[in-house]
Amino acid sequence: MIDDIKADAEKKMKKSLESLNSAFNKIRTGRAHPSILDSVTVDYYGQETPLRQVASVNVEDNRTLSVSPWEKPLLGKIEKAIMMSDLGLNPSNNGEVIRIPMPMLTEETRKEMVKQAKADAEHGKVSIRSARRDANSTLKELLKEKEINEDEERYGEEEIQKLTDRYIAEIEKQLKAKEEDLMAV
Repeated sequence: MIDDIKADAEKKMKKSLESLNSAFNKIRTGRAHPSILDSVTVDYYGQETPLRQVASVNVEDNRTLSVSPWEKPLLGKIEKAIMMSDLGLNPSNNGEVIRIPMPMLTEETRKEMVKQAKADAEHGKVSIRSARRDANSTLKELLKEKEINEDEERYGEEEIQKLTDRYIAEIEKQLKAKEEDLMAV
């Protein structure tokens, strides 16, 4: 029973970590990387479709992405979708391929992005602590219903805390790596 609660808490914590990774991928570092465009969706026959499902995204050089749509009529729609996204990118369309130069990051922009990364990391920590709180309250309910004894409850809480500490340490590690990545010139 305690193992089930622990497994459920770990599943929630993993989702929090995945969500944080997704948020970190949206914060660009000045280098071209295809995952920057993961949040862009294109109107494809009346359906909002992720960009990767209607085009290939490649890195041309350190500072330029190229987007090659599988259907030529989508060029304009893809270009518009990239411009309308909150990524601050300015694509150029040559009739065949869309090229997206990555703008140079100023010191001020880098600091803003670090602030955003810290906020995303804090949100991830809150989510992990919430999973811990849910698991601990489930343990308390089981104790109240006399399905487990106090020792089992204490053991369960200790295991959940170890899990929480491990995931929070992972968030700290990823935040530190993202900060170093953002501040590298």
